[in-house]
Amino acid sequence: MVDSARRERTDPGAVGAPRRGMSRVDRGARRRSEQRKNRRRVAGRVTLVVLVVIAVVAVFVGTRLWNTVFGSGDDYTGNGKRDIVIQIQAGDSTTMVGETLHTQGVVATVRAFVNAAHGNAAINSIQPGFYRMRTEIPAANAVARLADPNSRVGRLVIPEGRQLDDTTDMKTNVVNPGIFSLISRATCVDLDGNKRCVSVDDLRVAASDSAPTSLAVPPWAVEPVTELGKDHRRIEGLIAPGTFNVDPSASAESILTSLISAGAVEYAKSGLVDSAQAMGLSPYDILVVASLVQQESNTQDFPKVAQVIYNRLHAHHTLEFDSTVNYPLDRREVATTDADRGQRTPWNTYVSQGLPATAICSPGVDALRAAEHPEPGDWLYFVTIDAQGTTLFTKDYQQHLANIELAKRNGVLDSAR
Repeated sequence: MVDSARRERTDPGAVGAPRRGMSRVDRGARRRSEQRKNRRRVAGRVTLVVLVVIAVVAVFVGTRLWNTVFGSGDDYTGNGKRDIVIQIQAGDSTTMVGETLHTQGVVATVRAFVNAAHGNAAINSIQPGFYRMRTEIPAANAVARLADPNSRVGRLVIPEGRQLDDTTDMKTNVVNPGIFSLISRATCVDLDGNKRCVSVDDLRVAASDSAPTSLAVPPWAVEPVTELGKDHRRIEGLIAPGTFNVDPSASAESILTSLISAGAVEYAKSGLVDSAQAMGLSPYDILVVASLVQQESNTQDFPKVAQVIYNRLHAHHTLEFDSTVNYPLDRREVATTDADRGQRTPWNTYVSQGLPATAICSPGVDALRAAEHPEPGDWLYFVTIDAQGTTLFTKDYQQHLANIELAKRNGVLDSAR
């Protein structure tokens, strides 16, 4: 009995359900689950930090942008610091103009400019181009300056029939500024009391020394331009007449390049290349013909004069145009002397057959259209017989001589062609 009781005290009974041992697989699964929970907690904290940083940056940038564009009354005072030239692009809205002015340091905020411009009709009529402004001026002052025509700089107007160099009317002694002079005047700008202009000499040098490709000479004109070597007249006619905006701060070469490029676009619009192919001529030849038409006749006679030129070329006659004699002499007059007509130049059509070496002016749209579409006829001669511009055309040389005598009696000609 004693032994039996001792065994019962030695091996007491278990309390509760029997305990089973945890396997190694179960312990690994629990560990991996806890690791995943830890990673999710870390990722959540990182995401929260990133969101906070983004929010701070957004608030900072947004505040800066709001103060720049929609600043509440921020504006400059006083007369500004220095003169600058800014450019207004075609299609710019008032806000876009304000952004340009703010970027260039003219106005303190875009909103200040927009507010100052509100209700000002002159702002809506501002033309694309270059304007002389001043940095750090009140927005109202900036609006007034833009609306002032005297603030605009770089506006270039090239009339039809103008040549590169100045010309003198031999009857009146009036000097007509050439394209180079017109460009130089257009680039003149006074900045803080210092006047700057691109000089005529610089333009001539650029026209003479720059490679044709650097000047954007169209492919159909590269060969004749190259053939004339270093003569600045080699680009005659490649600058089309019209109104342009030139950057007063640009170099002479850059200005000529932009104008020649614009001229090539205009000539392409006229169908010059296609017309030349249909006529069996080069586009450059038609441009030269158009310049002769421009200088030799009045608009109503352009198509007939173009036909006379083609008829004489086909018949292998010299053209004998006084305008080609006067061209390198930089003068304008109806008649020329025997000595003038005897000078051998690349342009004198009295001593050489065919067309002159270059155009002799910048032909207008009507002259170009006439050269592309001449009026059919067999005329070989023409002469203007009165001050009203009446021009007689004929195929018969004797009749032409009689017409010349009529022109003399009317005081139009002093000597025969």
